Amino acid sequence: MEYGYGNWIWAGASIVLALYFLKSVFKPVTKTDWTTYKSMGAFFVALFAEMYGFPLTIYILSAILGPRIGGDLSHNSGHLWEVLFKTSGDPHLSLLHMGGNLLVGGGFIMVASAWKILYEATQKGQLATTGLYKYLRHPQYLGLGLIILGFLWQWPTLPTLIMAPILWWRYYRLAKAEEKDMAKKFGQEYAAYSSNLNNWSSKVSRWTKGLSGY
Repeated sequence: MEYGYGNWIWAGASIVLALYFLKSVFKPVTKTDWTTYKSMGAFFVALFAEMYGFPLTIYILSAILGPRIGGDLSHNSGHLWEVLFKTSGDPHLSLLHMGGNLLVGGGFIMVASAWKILYEATQKGQLATTGLYKYLRHPQYLGLGLIILGFLWQWPTLPTLIMAPILWWRYYRLAKAEEKDMAKKFGQEYAAYSSNLNNWSSKVSRWTKGLSGY
């Protein structure tokens, strides 16, 4: 039987590339930015260490579930959703894997697009209200959340499943803290911006309810 792990060169290379790519699109500047970047980096380390290095989650689940996991230690066995649901075919071509790719790719695009707008607005001492910020208060944090969800969709591990809700909660808290800071700094301008966002969200909600018939 093929043993698909123990490849620490691939693990290290994947971690370095992921951290470099995240840094290039997120471009941390402030202390909060760097803390957010490091926490996301820890997620990547946990993910790729199991993806190519040591299959901790598979060993634990094999001890608990036994035959359902099957003791298969090929690289494909890390696609646990496919293993648990007994799907056939190459897991890299499955709807789950491709859906995860869309979430990860979309998340990185959101982070990159939002950072550019936020950076330009910050340099001018203005409130970011264009691009994705026209529809979302915190597209960067939403993008990071989608990246996490996409990788969990493709390659869930026990460490990343534990880390994910912690990271999502952290981003939520950071978003709320930033809203308070923006409200103090921009006053009525931020209040008007928030009101417009709320009105837009209400319109979308009414539209979706109309489509569903409820």
